[in-house]
Amino acid sequence: MNRFALGCIVVLLVLLFVAVSVALAIGGSYNRLVRLQQAVDQSWAQVQNVYQRRADLIPNLVNTVSGAANFEKSTLVEVTNARASVGRVQTQIDPNKAPTDAAQLEKFQAAQGELSNALSRLLVVVERYPELKANQNFLSLQAQLEGTENRISVERGNFNKTVQDYNVAVRSFPTNFIAGPLGFSPRPF
Repeated sequence: MNRFALGCIVVLLVLLFVAVSVALAIGGSYNRLVRLQQAVDQSWAQVQNVYQRRADLIPNLVNTVSGAANFEKSTLVEVTNARASVGRVQTQIDPNKAPTDAAQLEKFQAAQGELSNALSRLLVVVERYPELKANQNFLSLQAQLEGTENRISVERGNFNKTVQDYNVAVRSFPTNFIAGPLGFSPRPF
């Protein structure tokens, strides 16, 4: 074999090695982005689960409180309307993946914030009704609601951390070169 042919084979082997290395790096980066994206979606599902748990407690809470004589109906209407608002916003979000639109996420968070405020006002008003504070059903619902609010806080924190990890990966070198063309973009949180 002459030197020219040997040189061509060496160059081809080097090029093949470089091509395989680049392909493996791109594949590894892609797989990492997919794992992180799935983690974001899973974390969002947990956030939705705890928000749904809170929404499921509200009818029982409203029924228990509305049974109290002379209870301020405007507070109950406010809670019911806030829950309905959350339901309307929630139907605009794909339940299988975390929001990719910051405005959509902001609407969702605003509706959840209104519901939290309405529930807080309800619990403040309840303080004026000793018969409610002695009602075991109400006390149980209140404890469940407090636990759910704590879980919401924890799951929101987990979601924010997961999105932050994903966004760092999407924006980091050299992954940022392949993230955009492969359909990965930063997520709002």
